Amino acid sequence: MNSEYHYIGRFAPSPSGPLHFGSLVAALASFLDARSQNGQWLIRIEDLDPPRESPSAPETILKQLKDFELAWDGSVLFQSTRLDAYAAALARLKDRKLTFQCRCSRNKTPSIYPGTCRDAAHAETSAGLPTSTRLRVETCEVSFEDRILGTKTWNLQHQVGDFIIRRKDNLFAYQLAVVVDDAYQNITHIVRGSDLLDSTPRQIFLNQCLDLPQPVYAHLPVILGKDGFKLSKQAMARPISNEDPIRLLRLALKALGQKVIDSVDYSEVLALSILNWDIGQVPKNLSQSITNLSDEDVLK
Repeated sequence: MNSEYHYIGRFAPSPSGPLHFGSLVAALASFLDARSQNGQWLIRIEDLDPPRESPSAPETILKQLKDFELAWDGSVLFQSTRLDAYAAALARLKDRKLTFQCRCSRNKTPSIYPGTCRDAAHAETSAGLPTSTRLRVETCEVSFEDRILGTKTWNLQHQVGDFIIRRKDNLFAYQLAVVVDDAYQNITHIVRGSDLLDSTPRQIFLNQCLDLPQPVYAHLPVILGKDGFKLSKQAMARPISNEDPIRLLRLALKALGQKVIDSVDYSEVLALSILNWDIGQVPKNLSQSITNLSDEDVLK
């Protein structure tokens, strides 16, 4: 795909429901960062998990972005159209002896995989049961410079472990698909929530295994609801509405530590926010509560 731009960013929602306020904050940060550097901003719909998806969500999400004037470049990429590319990447990893088949129950397996099936040489259907495919990690460290959080380092073996790249139900895992698609779209910069911070060492290692370029990362604080939990589609977070978009834009800018323009003209506030964007002002904490973003002090 087109690689003439020095900056290509993206927003990649899953179509499990409409965008909520936390999604808007992430989309806005990604958009402002790209536009402030005269870069491209792409949209990718990560529709790889049909049981969790809503058929109407993609159309709703795109309409919400249009309502908030977050205009993207080019065509929207749907991951469901890219299955052959993921299969090719998986085959390459298998040819390089970097994978193994795992019959462990995901619900009963520790978050850091203990290596139970690493040397078991299971077939893809082992003892009549389907298996997942895991990537073998090496005994090494992965380190990167986050544009918001600074230097982050993980020991792959002790803090990550062998991780799934194809599920037992034959669906490709997020980690594999996102790496393949970021390379396909020539993504240079990724701005996303810190809930995906732990995915970063996995994706960097996959980039290395597949000889793919590594994007520059920035991880934002995720927005917590009044109950102290992350706003999410699964938790039925309230969808954003276009009834009062400038109020939500101001709240999102405040959440991102940006200057909030005192204007009633939405387009003017958005345009000036591009000019004023400063990623160095984004809070360096991993999360912040929505209760700290009240309307009364949004312009202070």
